[in-house]
Amino acid sequence: MTGIGIVGAGHFGAVHARAIAEIDGLELVAACREDADAAAGFTRQFGGVPYSDWRALLDDPRVDAVVIATPHHLHEEIAIGAARAGKHVLLEKPMAPTVAACAAINAAVATAGVKLMVGHVMHFALPCLKAKEVLDAGTIGRPLLGSSWMIKLWMESNRRPWHLQRASGGGMLMTAGIHALDRLVWLMGQPVTSVGALVGTLFHEQQADDSALIGLRFAGGGIGQVQSVGYRDGAVGFAMDLVCERGTLRIDFDSGTWVGRNGTWTLLEHSIEPDWMHHAVVREWRAVQAAIDDSAEIAVDGAYASHIVEIIEAAHRANALRREVELGK
Repeated sequence: MTGIGIVGAGHFGAVHARAIAEIDGLELVAACREDADAAAGFTRQFGGVPYSDWRALLDDPRVDAVVIATPHHLHEEIAIGAARAGKHVLLEKPMAPTVAACAAINAAVATAGVKLMVGHVMHFALPCLKAKEVLDAGTIGRPLLGSSWMIKLWMESNRRPWHLQRASGGGMLMTAGIHALDRLVWLMGQPVTSVGALVGTLFHEQQADDSALIGLRFAGGGIGQVQSVGYRDGAVGFAMDLVCERGTLRIDFDSGTWVGRNGTWTLLEHSIEPDWMHHAVVREWRAVQAAIDDSAEIAVDGAYASHIVEIIEAAHRANALRREVELGK
């Protein structure tokens, strides 16, 4: 039995707790939240020992692995602490607010010899998995152009002051638009080499962005665009298109995954499921379990997750410079 500790026992910590409960071989043994009463309430509902200090949770010998679901600017210190304590880590996205912080986490994990997976949940969402199956089969060739978007309400009930500041890893792009970016980079199957971007704060009084349009060039010659918009009022748009050599793919979280060929869209069977997020997080934890058991490679490793943060950093730099910028320079 692998004992799991949740650091950040809030809204998304509860999502993780529900997923952990479904998996044989995993047990929630501890949960941490600064508010001691809230931590106690969380463990009464989901099990485990409550902590108000994450360091005390890491000292618990029953904890073999942790999920870190804290504010983004706290990821670095806690992930490094977990690695040094010999705990495997599922680190919620974004990996950290900066590439430098990502590098520090990756170095600590390598030194400690523990497993790190970053929680880019799109890699486990059924519509995306079905699209990946089509791409891997090769029937429509490789993707050459992609467009991915996340357009949603920004000021949800769980927004906190740190969400509104770029320095703490806030903003729509780092918080939610990152899903659209990650999904595109993953399914294009190529690293990004340069970035152009228009980034703004159009709808809210805050320091961090709530809107971004990003252009990407990929190492294999592909091109792509990402829309990240946190509106004041509207309706959710969460989808993407991939134009491949011999067909098109559309991922829509309302209707499923579609293949376009010969002028016709065909819905892939079993490409949509109710409560998709819960099922995706369950798959994510099964992937973590397999990595810990050495029965599978790490599905979303620190190098990939750092690349996603590097693209976001480049987008802000491109916006400030009003020109396309190359990564790694």
